[in-house]
Amino acid sequence: MNLVLLFPEDLVAPDRARLAGRRLAHVREVHRAAVGDDLAVGLLGGKMGRGRVRRLDGEALELDLALDQDPPPKLPLTLVIAVPRPKVLNRVVAASASLGVARIVLVNAWKVEKAYWSSPRMAPENLRQQLLLGLEQAKDTVLPELRLARLFRPFVEDALPVLLQGGTGLLAHPGAEQGPPRVLAAPLTLAIGPEGGWIEAERASLQGAGMHPVGLGPRILRTETALAALVGQLALPFQVPCTTPPPLEGRS
Repeated sequence: MNLVLLFPEDLVAPDRARLAGRRLAHVREVHRAAVGDDLAVGLLGGKMGRGRVRRLDGEALELDLALDQDPPPKLPLTLVIAVPRPKVLNRVVAASASLGVARIVLVNAWKVEKAYWSSPRMAPENLRQQLLLGLEQAKDTVLPELRLARLFRPFVEDALPVLLQGGTGLLAHPGAEQGPPRVLAAPLTLAIGPEGGWIEAERASLQGAGMHPVGLGPRILRTETALAALVGQLALPFQVPCTTPPPLEGRS
């Protein structure tokens, strides 16, 4: 936890917060803080800054707050990710949030097993928790938008064209010969399929909607590995504040 993330209900005064539970345990056991120490803190959806410890015991952590910093800007990037195996899902969602993407769409695909959608890790409360962990890791306070697209075809036909308007769509697939283009128009949309890639019909549909295939060589990579490698390449030209991405509409 590189940032102690605060929620509105933690505030007992405009400049004071009281925490318990997981965050209290982490500050005591990992940070090993003491009264008078300063911690990096941020209010969810708001500013970041310093929290000076005024009380720390087994019951509560109390902080005097000085929130005077803006969170880092989001990348003008939507990630479209085929739902991975449940044990991988948490890592993918948390990593996506920590990388600073503006939106995450978890989409169905032919290689996505139906059981993945009913996994407890797809529950809204778990997905939100993974997003929060990603914010804590990266020192950010703004949640990315998260949407589930259970039907592949309606998403590609209705929602994807909205995302691609005026921007660049990239379709990651093993064995694709080219890497990301040198000149990218924001906003970006990056689609990452299941391990092993999209099936041919899915690739045809995505390319028909305006997505350009990109690859990382002949190796078959895990979803979280491909995610980090591709976003790392795409992020450098866009380390500037992004405009609010367009709303997603249509069936899903």
